[in-house]
Amino acid sequence: MTPCAPDVWSVVSGERYLEISQDASAFYFDCPDEDYPFWVNYFDLDTDYGAYIASVRKRDSYLTAAAGAGSGIRILRQDVWEMIVTFIISQQRTIPKIREAVEALSCRYGVRKEAVLSGGAARVYYTFPTPGQLGSASLDELKALKLGYRASYIHRICEDAVQGRLDLDSLSGMDYEHAFEYLTGFYGIGAKIANCVCLFGLHHINAFPVDTWISQILMEHYYPKNPKKYRALPKSRLYEALIQDYFGGYQGYAGVMQQYIFYYERKEAGNGTGRRTVRL
Repeated sequence: MTPCAPDVWSVVSGERYLEISQDASAFYFDCPDEDYPFWVNYFDLDTDYGAYIASVRKRDSYLTAAAGAGSGIRILRQDVWEMIVTFIISQQRTIPKIREAVEALSCRYGVRKEAVLSGGAARVYYTFPTPGQLGSASLDELKALKLGYRASYIHRICEDAVQGRLDLDSLSGMDYEHAFEYLTGFYGIGAKIANCVCLFGLHHINAFPVDTWISQILMEHYYPKNPKKYRALPKSRLYEALIQDYFGGYQGYAGVMQQYIFYYERKEAGNGTGRRTVRL
C-alpha cells in the first residue's frame, strides 16, 4: 500500500488499481464495481479473524496483548510471483528501500495503466512485471536499479519462470509443505523467503516466517519458559521447537499469530507496522 494523501492509500494488484480512504469510523474502496469482489478476497474480508483472536490462550499474556493490539490485521491474498520477487528484494533491506525497488521495477518493466476514480480523477500506475517482462532485463540492468547481490537472484528466478523450471500454476496448487520444499530448491530462496511467499503469496496461513524480529520475540518471551529444555537443543532446531511448543496449538493459522507478535513488537519499538499486513 502506498500513501497518496493523509488517510488515502493506493493498492495495485495485477492490472487492478484501488484507492482506500478512511474516516473516523470506516474505510472506503474506490474501484470499478466489477473489481470489488476481487478486493474483498484480496483483503480476506470474509474470514473471521475474531475467532483467531478468541482462540489465544489466556495464560500467554504476550500473545494476548499482541493479538489485541493487532486486531484488524489480515493476511493479504497477494500475487505469488510478485511475492517471490519482492521477498528476494527484501533481504537485508528497509521497508522504504523495498518499496522503492518494487516501484522501480514496475515503472521500468511493467505496463503503464490509467485508472479513473469515481469522482472522475485519473491515476497513472504501473503493473508489477510478469516473468517475461522482467526476464527481458539483463543482469547489468537489474544491478543498475541498486538491487545489489539480489539482482543475480532475480535474474535467475526470471529465467527459471520463463523456461518453466519454476511453474507458478503448479506452485499455486501445492499445500504448504510441498510449496515450501519446492520454493527452497531455487537459487536465492531460503527458508525465511519461502515461508514469506507461502504466507503472503499462497495464503498458507500456517506458515511461520522467522526473521530478526520473530527470533528476538521467541528468545525473549518464550525461551525463558523452559530454558533447560531449549538450552539442550542445537541452534538449527531451537526456533522450530519454540514455534511448535507455543504456536503449534493454533493449527492451520499459526501465521496469523506470527503477524500479531511481529506487528506488536514493531509497534512497541516505534518502527511502524511492517509491509505485508494492512489494518482494516
